[in-house]
Amino acid sequence: MPREKIVLAYSGGLDTSVIVHWLASQGYEVIALCLDLGQKVEDLEEILKKGRQAGASKVLIEDVREEFVRDYVFRALEWNALYEGTYLLGTSLARPLIAKKQIEAAEACEANTVSHGATGKGNDQVRFELGYYALNPDIKVLAPWKIPDFYQRYPGRSELIEYARQNGIPVRASNEQPWSRDENLMHISFESGMLEDPWEEPREEMFELSRSPRDAPDEEQTLLIDFEEGLPVGLNGNGMSPADLLSELNEISGRHGIGRVDMVESRFIGMKSRGVYETPGGTVLHIAHRAMESLTLDRGVIQLKDSLMPRFSQLVYNGFWFSPETEVLLKMGRSTQANVSGIVRLRLYRGNCIVTGRKSPYSLYDEDIATMEADGGNYDPGDADGFIRLNALPLRIHRRLKASD
Repeated sequence: MPREKIVLAYSGGLDTSVIVHWLASQGYEVIALCLDLGQKVEDLEEILKKGRQAGASKVLIEDVREEFVRDYVFRALEWNALYEGTYLLGTSLARPLIAKKQIEAAEACEANTVSHGATGKGNDQVRFELGYYALNPDIKVLAPWKIPDFYQRYPGRSELIEYARQNGIPVRASNEQPWSRDENLMHISFESGMLEDPWEEPREEMFELSRSPRDAPDEEQTLLIDFEEGLPVGLNGNGMSPADLLSELNEISGRHGIGRVDMVESRFIGMKSRGVYETPGGTVLHIAHRAMESLTLDRGVIQLKDSLMPRFSQLVYNGFWFSPETEVLLKMGRSTQANVSGIVRLRLYRGNCIVTGRKSPYSLYDEDIATMEADGGNYDPGDADGFIRLNALPLRIHRRLKASD
């Protein structure tokens, strides 16, 4: 009798390597799907070898770097998306693409079940599974971290490390370096282990994409970023693909100590968690895009976007990328970017990214009107008097009413 096929989102790390072996031991034919999202991974042949060694019948590897940056990272950039004012959503943006590719692989391999290595306490379980069901309402989901026989026997990373050792599964994690990490071209996130104490300072050796600002070069570097309709298309005058541009920005910005964030965030499932993030290139793009919009977008559009940005970020963070609400917001965000074209100049220095200039053929800035010098009659200061009196009218009425009490 043929074994039931299951498509697992496979990273080659501790959790999913153990899960491949465990699922195979439960009688499943495991198809391990490993996506190249820009993470620094070992040789692809080693990934294939490790997956098969762990028990997968097939290991599928697909390069999705361009799709990830173009269709997910840059769509969030259009919204200047930040969760709780801090997090640039690097992990959150990768999960819907992984879910999409898993569903496609399941259809191609005639599998009725998908699986992931997210824990039962985190956000990723929600993000993966909402994505699965949005794309295939009839798909079956098997999540080992929510199966008592699995999570009771392997409640933490120490038990998983021991399981891997006993079964000859090569993994990077160790009890000496127990924090977990998730990497893609947008960022690296770190959590668990010593990071579970929000007072514990992250160790310097943990960081991979960025230098400490104190160790960054004592020399400024100037960058020019070209935008076309809201999308970054060039760096220092050189046209680049989305993935290549972000990769180059990660290298440059990380060298200058930019993009580290240490935050306590509100998970969708109701608890607080601590995350440490490295997002060097994404941080610079966020600053540059806002600078380009400040020059080219109408005030009302900027304020409308800023009012809706937290909702968009919350939807992405919570896993609703494929929801009708997000679809509407994505279309709206794209519609605002027609004139967001031009060049932004930035200075990088020891953890700082400072805008030093911006220009655009669609600039709404009129120097003849904005000047504090003689403007040739373009603006009559006397007009401000009536403007101020009209805006002051409700304030004056309110004050008189309070005075009469």
